[in-house]
Amino acid sequence: QVQLVESGGGLVQAGGSLRLSCAASGRTFSNYAMGWFRQAPGKEREVVAAISWSGGTYYTDSVKGRFTISRDNAKNTLYLQMNSLKPEDTAVYYCAAPERRYGLSDYREPYNYNYWGQGTQVTVSS
Repeated sequence: QVQLVESGGGLVQAGGSLRLSCAASGRTFSNYAMGWFRQAPGKEREVVAAISWSGGTYYTDSVKGRFTISRDNAKNTLYLQMNSLKPEDTAVYYCAAPERRYGLSDYREPYNYNYWGQGTQVTVSS
């Protein structure tokens, strides 16, 4: 059974930084893509970034140049470095893992992910 546990959320002022972590267990971490999603109150869950098993990355336009997704296969851990945070980045952030491999662009879609963490709250004050 795949388990994902996020950490690192919190309250930060606009312009600040946070690093989210997602500890994965239950299968060979390096064989699969991983993704970060977020959901703000009253809004749909949206992709933030994804990283393929080979290291290819995808970012939604609103975070390009500010956020960096990375993975440490030796530690079975996914990261999201968030810099220059804005109030509109406030949301619950989730890491997710698919059951199979897709093209990189397909990892934008929540329905391609089978496993989800419990989420971690990120609040950016103005």
